[in-house]
Amino acid sequence: MALPASSTGAPAFGWARAARSGCGFRRLSEADLPFLGRLYAATRTEELAPVPWSEADKAAFLDQQFRAQHAHYQQYYPNADWLVITREDEDIGRFYIERWPSQHRIIDIAFMPAHRGKGYGEALLRDAMDEAADAGKDVSIHVEKLNPAMRLYRRLGFVTEEDKGVYDLMRWRATGAPDRQVKIA
Repeated sequence: MALPASSTGAPAFGWARAARSGCGFRRLSEADLPFLGRLYAATRTEELAPVPWSEADKAAFLDQQFRAQHAHYQQYYPNADWLVITREDEDIGRFYIERWPSQHRIIDIAFMPAHRGKGYGEALLRDAMDEAADAGKDVSIHVEKLNPAMRLYRRLGFVTEEDKGVYDLMRWRATGAPDRQVKIA
C-alpha cells in the first residue's frame, strides 16, 4: 500500500525531494521479506566475495543474517516507520526511521545496486534532515566505517559522535547546520 499524500497534495512525510526524484514509499509487510532479503544480500556481496564458501553457503549465511537483523530491528525499534522505497513500481530499497523525543534515528537506508549513486539517498536524507530540524531534533545513524556512503553523510554534515568498532554513530545537528540556513530545493 502506498503512503498517502497529505491533504495539501504533498508527498507523505513531506519528503518532497525524494518524491521529485521519483521515489515512493509503502509500509513494509510480510510479503516484502523476500525482496528485503535480496536487498540485504546485495549490501554484503563485496564483503563476502573473498570468502571461500559455496554460493549456497553464502546464501544461507546471508539469509540467517538478514533474519537476525530484521528481528533485532523489530525488537529494538518498535515504533519505527518500516518503508520499502519504490520507483516506477519497482522495489529499489528500504528506509527505516524511528522518531524519538530527542532525535530521529535512521535505522537503515539501503538501495539495490542498480539504484545506488543516483541521488535518491541524498534526496531522502535531506528530506529526513529537514523533517527533524522542523521538529527541533537531530538525526543519528550507525554507519559502517567502510561504507562508501560515508562520504555522503560527511558532506551532508553528519559527524562521528562515537566509535562503535565496525560502525560509527554519526549525528547531524539541527541547529547551526549549513543546510538549515538555506534550504536546498
